[in-house]
Amino acid sequence: MAGRRVSMLDVREMVRRFKLNQSDREVARDLGTNRRSVSKYRQIATGQGWLDRLDLPGPGEIELHLATLSPKARGGFESSVEPHRTRVVELRARGVEVMALWQILKDQHGYAGTYSSVFRFVRRLEPPTPESFVRVETAAGEEAQIDFGFGGKFREPGSGLVRRAWVFVMTLSYSRHQYAELVFDQKVETWIALHVRAFESFGGVPQKLVVDNLKAAVVRASWHDPEVQRAYRELAEHYGFTVAPCRPETPEHKGKVESGVHYVKRNALAGRDFGDVNAANAHLVQWVLTRAGTRDHGTTHEAPLARFHQAERSCLLPLPAVRYEPAVWKKVKLHPDCHVVFEQAYYSAPHRLVGQRLMLRATRDRVEIYFKHERVATHARATRAGERVSNYVHYPDWKLAGFLATPVRLREQARTVGDAAFDLVERMLSDKPVDRLRAAQGVLSLSRRYGPARLEAACRRALVFGEASYRTVSTILKKGLEHTPLPPEAASRGPVPKTAAFARPIREIAEGF
Repeated sequence: MAGRRVSMLDVREMVRRFKLNQSDREVARDLGTNRRSVSKYRQIATGQGWLDRLDLPGPGEIELHLATLSPKARGGFESSVEPHRTRVVELRARGVEVMALWQILKDQHGYAGTYSSVFRFVRRLEPPTPESFVRVETAAGEEAQIDFGFGGKFREPGSGLVRRAWVFVMTLSYSRHQYAELVFDQKVETWIALHVRAFESFGGVPQKLVVDNLKAAVVRASWHDPEVQRAYRELAEHYGFTVAPCRPETPEHKGKVESGVHYVKRNALAGRDFGDVNAANAHLVQWVLTRAGTRDHGTTHEAPLARFHQAERSCLLPLPAVRYEPAVWKKVKLHPDCHVVFEQAYYSAPHRLVGQRLMLRATRDRVEIYFKHERVATHARATRAGERVSNYVHYPDWKLAGFLATPVRLREQARTVGDAAFDLVERMLSDKPVDRLRAAQGVLSLSRRYGPARLEAACRRALVFGEASYRTVSTILKKGLEHTPLPPEAASRGPVPKTAAFARPIREIAEGF
């Protein structure tokens, strides 16, 4: 016992030897301690009346009394804070923190010890109450736990770039059989696709998923972001499972997968070189079926894969007849150009919703836009960033006409007005060096104000003078000149030359002199 603290059993043995009338020297020699300690405990035993009793004091009685002694009295080292015990107890009862308590002892009582000494003293005064947990075992097929975290760096197929990868681990709580896969991103669609592949590898679906408060952004957002939450709930509805998110910092709630990522990294991936991430994932498939699946599990003491096939696989929910198509939900805003933005591409929605917050649902090939749970637009998904996917009916009528203006449509519209209008528009559109599409559209728009008959007459007059332009036709209509008689030479020789188109007759000139 030399050099160590005297325990309750040591004291009880001393009392037994005192009652046998052994001397302090004999007791110290047999127990390997010094005579001063033996003498001190003889005094304690005498004072407590232990030597006058027929029986030995119980362990609890001895321990209770020893707890009242200072470390020095027990044969140990006394804390430098011990002289201030009463003051420390008083300040702690008033809620003073340890750091502040140390400062008070220094300032008011001249204490020269360290903060660590005060902290250890308070820790002994107020030992923490240990927490206890109950291991909960679930029935076969009832639950699976998920872990998702950084899995290391791997080479990307094709590009050859070395990128950060994330490993997804789903462990069935009953059998401990698992699914593991490495991916390069944390997108919602990736997270959901991993679930689909895990269910298909098991050949069924557990009734409940316990999802960690994971570091991966997508999952951390799941319980606070309605976009991610909606996508995950849609997956749960399709497969029929329920979701039980773990509270933060409660690893005991997910103990069966708590070290899932680390276990995969240390046992399946560590020390091995892979050509790329596909090779690593192929190795993971075999590792799950051989090494991880056939090991003697430390808790069940059975091979996870054997336990899975014997008892759990038949208890899983059946896979749906139709494979789930991963979908992403995102809250978007309809901008004044009647388009929303999703993954750097643009999709149109009805102009009446400009400025409104909409919900967008995207699958691999399709994009749907919803307003208050009503689908208002459906598009094929864009194939590149910057692409605009539009439906013309989403534009307002007064903007649609200009947007849809094409040479073919303008010629068709001009033909409904008349031959002169068609000839004038044809001449304008045939002017190759200049894009006169908008000008031709402007000419035809005059029919809404002046009517087709007046527009046809104005076009005929403009052609006579060789002026196939919006400005000329508009001026003729504004001044009401479309029915003014044409010069006689226009009927016999065709259009009047521009140099003479508006020349005054020689008679008027002569009369002016």
